[in-house]
Amino acid sequence: MIRPSVLLFALLMSAPAVYRYATDDVDISQVLIRFLIAVPIAALLLAGLRFVTAGYGKTAEAGTEADNTATTGTAAAEPGKPVPGGPANPESAEHPS
Repeated sequence: MIRPSVLLFALLMSAPAVYRYATDDVDISQVLIRFLIAVPIAALLLAGLRFVTAGYGKTAEAGTEADNTATTGTAAAEPGKPVPGGPANPESAEHPS
């Protein structure tokens, strides 16, 4: 199935022919032929764009603790130091009652 973005881009590419049809310079068959030629070209161009930009929104699924620390901003708790957002008393976290 053809995506609506492909048809819109093909219509944009064949817009000069549509304008020339509106001013009675070309026949409707010329406009339709130019639009039909523009559809596969638009599909190829947008597929290439989707291929190039496909990896930009993905994040790494597996990584080291250093990678996770860099992405989340939280570090492993060291003994004797409070963890931001953790319990107010660090001893209560180490020795639960």
